[in-house]
Amino acid sequence: MKHNVKNMVLVAMLAAVAYLLVFFIRIPVVLFLSYEPKDVVITIGGFLLGPMAAFAASVVVSLVEMLTISTTGPIGCVMNLLSTCSFACIAALIYKKRHNLAGAVLGLLAGSAAMVITMLLWNYLITPLYMTGTSRADVAAMLVPIFLPFNLLKAGFNAALTLLLYKPLVTALRRTGLVERKSSPAGKSKLGLYVFAGILLITCILLLLVLQGKI
Repeated sequence: MKHNVKNMVLVAMLAAVAYLLVFFIRIPVVLFLSYEPKDVVITIGGFLLGPMAAFAASVVVSLVEMLTISTTGPIGCVMNLLSTCSFACIAALIYKKRHNLAGAVLGLLAGSAAMVITMLLWNYLITPLYMTGTSRADVAAMLVPIFLPFNLLKAGFNAALTLLLYKPLVTALRRTGLVERKSSPAGKSKLGLYVFAGILLITCILLLLVLQGKI
């Protein structure tokens, strides 16, 4: 019982942090699309507690966002939930099965692929419902030049930041007693991991600038 209560507290805390990130950090990319780093916190929570914890945090954050700051209502809530769950839950599920550094990287890659595919499909289906004056044919024409690079950018940022922030965040949570020591992945290739994450992050920043028309 005590362990379950601790996990619930941790999920609630991570959901609160994820919501604050949405509230304070929203980077416009292209059209109505913007990047918020909430998925990073939710994914780390999934790595710590499993895919169901990531799902619970995703639901809470999406609902609270819809009721407070979102301008797209239930449709935006559904899209947020699909995007976050396809990335965070898939990554956490694979990491749960393969609880090491390779599993974390594989999970993030699989989550990235799942999110990109999922969002291309749902953007095609749902975007005409809330993008006034846009037909499904118009949306289909935007899938490759706009929605694909945006979702690749989002997945890349999520993966890179998760790899860079996982260890510091887990270390901080251990000091509070909310996380046990066994929750950390093996890290023999720590330098290589940070180099890979850094290169991915720089690549995503350059892609962001390209999509914004700044370079």
